[in-house]
Amino acid sequence: MDEQSKVTRAANRLTSLLFVIYLIVLSWILLFKLGIRFSYIENRSVNLIPFSEPLILNGKMDVSEIILNVVIFVPLGIYGEILLERWVFSKKLFFFFLISLLVEGLQFILAIGAFDITDILTNTLGGVIGLLLCKAITKAFHNNVKAQKFINAIAATGTALLILLLVLLKMNMLPIRYK
Repeated sequence: MDEQSKVTRAANRLTSLLFVIYLIVLSWILLFKLGIRFSYIENRSVNLIPFSEPLILNGKMDVSEIILNVVIFVPLGIYGEILLERWVFSKKLFFFFLISLLVEGLQFILAIGAFDITDILTNTLGGVIGLLLCKAITKAFHNNVKAQKFINAIAATGTALLILLLVLLKMNMLPIRYK
């Protein structure tokens, strides 16, 4: 086995490990709501009209929820581009859609949130943005392995910071409080 294949396999193992950690954190955030019981959780609902009523607060669209739904799925697109590199774009897009549909369905079934088509659309968009971001990074590095190492370094740092933030939040060590 040549040196390049060893480096590629090691990078793929690290990427796979980071992906599993991301999925665990994603589940903790989206399905277990950080272990916090929100008042809206008791009201299980289905919204099949994109960008409608549930996003309207005081007569204005709640853009922050839309942005957060996009951002939280960007890593899925990055990992999808690396780990599923042989898949065509449409297959990756369908994968992002299915993961989002699964999350929304589980939130509804487990009575821990609403099933909202807007979330499915924005989550899928986040996956596509991550995929495009990964392609841009790979193109900038002119080398898949170097790009993957860079992405892994950013992902490891981001994952560590996210876990630290969630732990501090859970321990009430931040000024953010949930009602």
